[in-house]
Amino acid sequence: MSFEIEGKIHKIFDTENKTETFQAREFVIMTEGNYPQYIKFQLTQDRCGIVDGYADAQPVKVYFDLRGREWNEKYFTNLNAWKIEKVSTEAPAPTPEAATSSASPDPFDFPSEEPNTSGESESFDDLPF
Repeated sequence: MSFEIEGKIHKIFDTENKTETFQAREFVIMTEGNYPQYIKFQLTQDRCGIVDGYADAQPVKVYFDLRGREWNEKYFTNLNAWKIEKVSTEAPAPTPEAATSSASPDPFDFPSEEPNTSGESESFDDLPF
């Protein structure tokens, strides 16, 4: 199962060689909001380089898997990142249609009704006022 989250790069750690054949790298992002969170992710093997080129405070979207394991009756959870994307902080440019429309909708602009093809006549005489 994969997840995604947006935040700003807070810290990028160096790659560590855990064994002769296994390497890992960690990085931390800070989420926005009333209660910002510092979330640490792990990159492994050939994915250790995907944070190269990113800088502190740069907005990113991180795609990750939740991993858990047991060792000597202790339990560990890792957020295993597998993709990082830059997030644009610029507001999107308005589309031509949005730029020409008014800020508030027309109160008399009702959706068009389909014609009555059932053969029954409609009566609007039963209005409550």
